[in-house]
Parts: sequence; structure tokens; C-alpha cells
Amino acid sequence: MAQYAVVGLGRFGATLALQLMRMGHDVVGIDSDRRVIETFADALTYTAVADVTDEHALRELNPTAYDAVIIAIGENLQASLLCVVHLKNMGIDNIWVKATTQAHHLILSRLGVSHIIHPEEERARVRPRLWLIR
Repeated sequence: MAQYAVVGLGRFGATLALQLMRMGHDVVGIDSDRRVIETFADALTYTAVADVTDEHALRELNPTAYDAVIIAIGENLQASLLCVVHLKNMGIDNIWVKATTQAHHLILSRLGVSHIIHPEEERARVRPRLWLIR
């Protein structure tokens, strides 16, 4: 059983966090919106309200304790990138990040992120096959 931190509990982050829980892993869900955190408080191992653009707040979550940190922030490019920079400054290498654009992907790769996820593109590759089967 692994331990994951999922930063950003929007559609993608929440779905991923819940799937990881179903697979038997421990999941810490982190979001800046208290209402979102309250929604998932009973479904995840632990939840926290935090501004991940603040390095001190991120350090308090002890991200070095997790097997991987997944940044699923979709709409706030600055928050996504600052979170990556802070995690890299803490020496965390196993970072998975949702990229929303090719520019976002380029910056993430220049920052040394080796696991960049494009959920919309990956889903589009799978969905047409499902449509054609019907």
C-alpha cells in the first residue's frame, strides 16, 4: 500500500484520489477550498486545506512522507508551477503533474518533472474506440 498526496480536488484530482483509495492506498487530498475538502473528508485518508503556492504551508503537509505527489491543479497555471518549484526545492522527485496546455507541459519538463499527465488528450485517445464499438 502506497501513500499519495493529491493536490487539487477538481474533477480529475478527485476522481484519481478516490480511485487510489479503491485500490487500497492511503490518499491525502489537498485543496485551497474548504468546501471541496469537506466534500471528501470522509472518503480520503486525510484532507487538508492549504495554499500550495506558500512554501511554508506546503512544508507543514510533510510532502516527503508520500510515495508520490500528484498535482492536479487545472485552471491556475501559476499555482501548479509554484507547487512544483516548492516540491523540487524540498528534494521531492516523484511528482506527477496535470498539464493543461503545451506551454504548461514545456515549463514542467524544463523544471524537471518526469511524469506529466494530459488527461483530456489521453481520454480522447480512448473514447473514440469506445464510440466505434457501439
